[in-house]
Amino acid sequence: MGLIRRKGTGEMDMYDAVLSQSRLLNEQIARQVFETLPEEGPIVAIIEKNGTCWPSDSEEFAKLRMSEPFLKELCAKVDDGVEPVVTQAHEASIVVAQLATDRTDCGYVLIALPRYSPESTFVNIDLVEALLNQIGLVAKLLEKNILLYELQMKHYGAYSAGGCLTASNSKPPSN
Repeated sequence: MGLIRRKGTGEMDMYDAVLSQSRLLNEQIARQVFETLPEEGPIVAIIEKNGTCWPSDSEEFAKLRMSEPFLKELCAKVDDGVEPVVTQAHEASIVVAQLATDRTDCGYVLIALPRYSPESTFVNIDLVEALLNQIGLVAKLLEKNILLYELQMKHYGAYSAGGCLTASNSKPPSN
């Protein structure tokens, strides 16, 4: 993903910071969630609003043969308020839902259940929704961690700057 710049200025657009924060958060969500998935379990993908997709297992995800227009259509249904979207792609049931925190719209989370039909997915929808909620919780906790870290760095910077100002403005001790 390239930087978004205003035409002719070379300056970054105001949306670039938001997009880069979302991308950083999505990368961290993917890293944390994918580490916990069982080997023969579901395939999970984090899909950004711009279409960038991080699958938990690239080879297995490719076997699903889902085209970009098909994925865009599923995400559009989520944007229209249908959530979760449950459908079939070849030999797997596909579930797509929004992935958002209190502050960031991260895009979408896709769960592919190999060898499941939509009917069997609906029978187990409580488990699927529990997984979706857990991924959302991971996203919220990671975002809070990032915000706390930024706050800590700002506080540390203000403390350091304030400490230097105090030291340089103080008078030497009188004898």
